[in-house]
Amino acid sequence: MQTRLGIIGGSGVYDIEGLQDARWATVKSPWGTPSDQILTGTLDGLPMAFLPRHGRGHTHSPTTVPYRANIDALKRLGVSDVISVSACGSFREELAPGDFVIVDQFIDRTIAREKSFFGTGCVAHVSVAHPTCDRLGDLCEAAARNAGVTTHRRGTYLAMEGPQFSSLAESRLYRDVWGCDVIGMTNMPEAKLAREAELCYASVAMITDYDSWHPDHGSVDISAIIATLTGNAAQARATVAGVAATLPRSRDICRCGCDRALDHAIMTAPEKRDPALLAKLDAVAGRVLK
Repeated sequence: MQTRLGIIGGSGVYDIEGLQDARWATVKSPWGTPSDQILTGTLDGLPMAFLPRHGRGHTHSPTTVPYRANIDALKRLGVSDVISVSACGSFREELAPGDFVIVDQFIDRTIAREKSFFGTGCVAHVSVAHPTCDRLGDLCEAAARNAGVTTHRRGTYLAMEGPQFSSLAESRLYRDVWGCDVIGMTNMPEAKLAREAELCYASVAMITDYDSWHPDHGSVDISAIIATLTGNAAQARATVAGVAATLPRSRDICRCGCDRALDHAIMTAPEKRDPALLAKLDAVAGRVLK
């Protein structure tokens, strides 16, 4: 199987110099319309696909992002590895604005999103004990460091519903009681759905602010966030390009088991499975449903 890298992020991420045969492709999904068309092309001979998570022009809020359609569309394009690039707030003094964190754990506090491809008619339970791919995370860490970014290898991401930022009490809870490291609004259910789709998934959190817990920073300033994101755009592109340069072109079996997440996950007996749901699962779970 050929490796194909998928990137989910903002407009500054997919404007990569050297992307060849670039074109915007419309991908239809039975799970709805993806956030936008998907920019496809090759970089150093590696096929790539870039999906603007919020749509070009930022038309989707964190809640209304069509997460299932996005992951399904990438799977239909043959993507094997997904890197999520997103803005986050920091709960730690040492995780400063401008730094990157290669996230490896999540606490999901979202409440208004569809979080699974499976359900009535085909029930499945996948493990998300380790929701990111260490192999892909290692490549992201090395690429970010090579791009000159202060990079932290591991961290816990608190996924909040939004679109409002945290209250001071919430920020203190997540930091002091729950021990979280960064906070964002978009990596859940994205990471869970990537696992159900048997995609390797890594999360690169670009720190933009200290959230509201910090006594010297107060409430989150959206203008400061945008300024930091703009400053990080070049490093984010360099990180993606670095991963593309080092990712093996031939897709081996993932040592983390991401590509076999559904091996023992489907619980519904074959004769009880809903044909309509099975049809929608053709890309996500076709390997185990054939």
